[in-house]
Amino acid sequence: AIAIVLEKEGVQLAIVTLDILMITRDILDLAVEDIEQATGIPGSHVLINCTHTHHAPSTMRVHGYAADLGFTMRVQKGIVRAVKQAHAKLTNQECDFHFHLGREETVGQNSRQLLPDGSIYWIGRRDFVRPTGPFDPELPVLAFRERASGALQAVLFNHSTHTIGTIKPGVRSPSFYGLAGQRLEAELGGVFSFVEGASGSTHNLDLSCAKATERIVSAVKDALSKTERRPVARLASLKRPFIYSVRTFDEDAEHATVTEYCSTWVGESAANIPPVFKQMRRQLAHVQGEKRESWIQAMVIGDVAIVGVPAEFFTKLGLDIKNRSPYRYTYIAELANDWIGYLPDQEAHKLGGYQVWTGFHSFAEPGTGERVVDETVALLEELKAAE
Repeated sequence: AIAIVLEKEGVQLAIVTLDILMITRDILDLAVEDIEQATGIPGSHVLINCTHTHHAPSTMRVHGYAADLGFTMRVQKGIVRAVKQAHAKLTNQECDFHFHLGREETVGQNSRQLLPDGSIYWIGRRDFVRPTGPFDPELPVLAFRERASGALQAVLFNHSTHTIGTIKPGVRSPSFYGLAGQRLEAELGGVFSFVEGASGSTHNLDLSCAKATERIVSAVKDALSKTERRPVARLASLKRPFIYSVRTFDEDAEHATVTEYCSTWVGESAANIPPVFKQMRRQLAHVQGEKRESWIQAMVIGDVAIVGVPAEFFTKLGLDIKNRSPYRYTYIAELANDWIGYLPDQEAHKLGGYQVWTGFHSFAEPGTGERVVDETVALLEELKAAE
């Protein structure tokens, strides 16, 4: 758990990143309440984002496994402890904000590749025809330097690829983004925090973890060397409830889709996958159409905006927010403050694929992603109007 706390003229923001896959609001809301009581930072000004490393103990019930409750409770306590420690350092020094928008185009790609029979790639044979969506190479770097000495105090960097891969097998790891942050901290000092972007549809399909780590280190250092001081007129944040529905589904059609993909593109090694999905759908069947509540959030640091969405958010939707935002520099923090599964765009729902197969990993009704876009853009416009 990494926390960065900012303050200007009595307004405070806390940005927390967790090296875990994802986590839900029943855990995070309690942590936010504890942060509010311990530090006075309003809950609406706390953003908690998961880096989506696939190499941490489980904090979720998804597919065929459940949460490690002991670890999950340690995560909850770690969030609060990190924010309290960062908050206690606020009086130490005045800092200036520096920013540069970098790029990294080789670590990741749109992974929802069209296959010859019209299927969308997940695992198995890679007989790719073409990608079915965009990739976002933007890599913004937000640096906070001590005014007197110029020393780095904290750095936030953001990129949009699934966080999968370890240097060696059989280990717990923050994967390449977190490993890059650790290496940068050791070399440059300060705290480095990776904020996962809209990466529900993008993966690193080709590079080793070691090579991906090297390239992220290089890209962040390059961007950091080009950062320029930016004035911060204000800090602000809005966090609002977001209502969505559990989708309705056709059990026979869902089972046939999963079974056909596994038999055609994966083979006998995937024989256990259709039963796992069937069991998840059996547990979701009785909540079809149920209304649920989550969070959306938007915060600004001067003229740079960060949007928090509670899902594995498809890159196309993240780009929609960026393109519609009233802030030129707008970036997505997915898996923020909650987790409601994958949120694909409507066209992706029509194309199909693992990310839209019904299960604990994907259960919101089609169109939810577009509604998140609309409502977060409205938050950004509200923040802009208040300047």
